[in-house]
Amino acid sequence: MVDFVKLRYAVAIGILAGCVVAQPALAQTYPTQNINVVVAFAAGGIADAIGRLVGQKLGERLNQSVVIENRGGAGGNLAARAVVGAAADGHTLLATTTALAVNDTASKNRGYNTTDLRAVAIVAISPDVLAVHPSNPAMTLKEFIANGRKASFTYGSAGVGTAPHIGAEYLFREVAKVQSTHVPFTGGAPAVTAVLGNHVNALVLTLPTVTPHIVEGRLRGLGVASEKRVPAVKDVPTYREMGFDVLSGSWVGFFAPAKTPDAIVLKLNAEINQLMKAPDIQAKLAQIGFDPIFKDHPETDAYFKSEVSNWGRMVRAAGVVTD
Repeated sequence: MVDFVKLRYAVAIGILAGCVVAQPALAQTYPTQNINVVVAFAAGGIADAIGRLVGQKLGERLNQSVVIENRGGAGGNLAARAVVGAAADGHTLLATTTALAVNDTASKNRGYNTTDLRAVAIVAISPDVLAVHPSNPAMTLKEFIANGRKASFTYGSAGVGTAPHIGAEYLFREVAKVQSTHVPFTGGAPAVTAVLGNHVNALVLTLPTVTPHIVEGRLRGLGVASEKRVPAVKDVPTYREMGFDVLSGSWVGFFAPAKTPDAIVLKLNAEINQLMKAPDIQAKLAQIGFDPIFKDHPETDAYFKSEVSNWGRMVRAAGVVTD
């Protein structure tokens, strides 16, 4: 008489063994076709610049063409939805920014869950900076906040619900307890122009957009929202040095559909980490004001989850909803 319990057990063990064998084999044969990298923002932005830079080098390492597709819109949600719906075989990746973590709380109608994606690699990061016109009486962030307690002020950023906007609202409302009015612009350049013309009192943007103006004296940097000072603007103290415990910045990362096999995700993570160590890649990142990040897959996964949590806390405190 057949022992069906033992039979089922034997079948289960066989399937499991087959999966263990299949995973490394899958990694060895991947990729088998072009890799499509869907960039969550328009051409010319940081996601596009870094997405193309990494995509080109990744294609060279894997001996396969990498096709870049810009699909901007809805604060990065359109591209994320497209990748969530793609085949989970490693041939469609999302290149996006901190917006993905922000949208988890700020965007109620994004059309997907963050858990529908898995982090492959977070490759580069740059902090936010608060800057004012040289004629502003505040010489430090402490003085700017002190003045803000006497009279409300305006500040510009690129859009609503972006990392700089959320970080600024958290700094002003939750930490410093001052009244401010946010003036959203269509991009970093218009926000800089507005401060140069004294049309708004300050701006908060990702550092690369502002660095040349600080270095050349057209703007005064009052603080960077990073753990340590940035060499490009070494005289600008961190928020924390000024007594304000806020970290805010923009990273660029690559994501895949949630069911993409571990073997493929691990291979992509390893290949991307290796290419990020190349001197020419690091030089190009430095030119646009970004620092490289090297994290293995478990570290990448943990970092992204912590970012979703941290940005969720700031979004809720700032009371920002993007749709």
